Amino acid sequence: MDRWQPHLISNTPYRHWLQVRGSLTHALMHRCPAFNMVRLSQRGGAAHLDEEDLMRLSHRRLAMIREVLLRCGQKPLVFAHSVIPMAGLQGPWVGLSGLGNRPLGAALFSDPRIQRHPLEFRRLDRRHPLYRKATAHLDEVPLNLWSRRCRFTLQGHSILVTEVFLPETLHLP
Repeated sequence: MDRWQPHLISNTPYRHWLQVRGSLTHALMHRCPAFNMVRLSQRGGAAHLDEEDLMRLSHRRLAMIREVLLRCGQKPLVFAHSVIPMAGLQGPWVGLSGLGNRPLGAALFSDPRIQRHPLEFRRLDRRHPLYRKATAHLDEVPLNLWSRRCRFTLQGHSILVTEVFLPETLHLP
């Protein structure tokens, strides 16, 4: 699966997590009492090539890139990568630049005006930059990682959230 797909076509052990419809953060917190989030980075940068068209960003146009690691205790569960075009940060998403170590999901799922678009799925391998970023937090590196992404829109401005599922997710009770 080399492109983002609108349907999950593989019978992966991650199926349950990939198909969570509400807040993934909330679902993980429910399964892990020691849930925590570490903000890895939040800075201006360019979106990845496979994000530019979806986000209507011209090549190399700057966006705010936020990357976090969702963990159960010290065990990494999900690497999350968000792209917010700068125009949105001056518009309806102005408060998101000050999230700090708070989860983005709490903000996205608390406002009924925010429209959630359909999920897309992809199995990532070493050719994709998000695979390389996610595996930097693993002791043992698998051949591929399952991911999903979703666009959220408020007042015509979008955010793209991509979640890369790490092997430890499969060991949650």
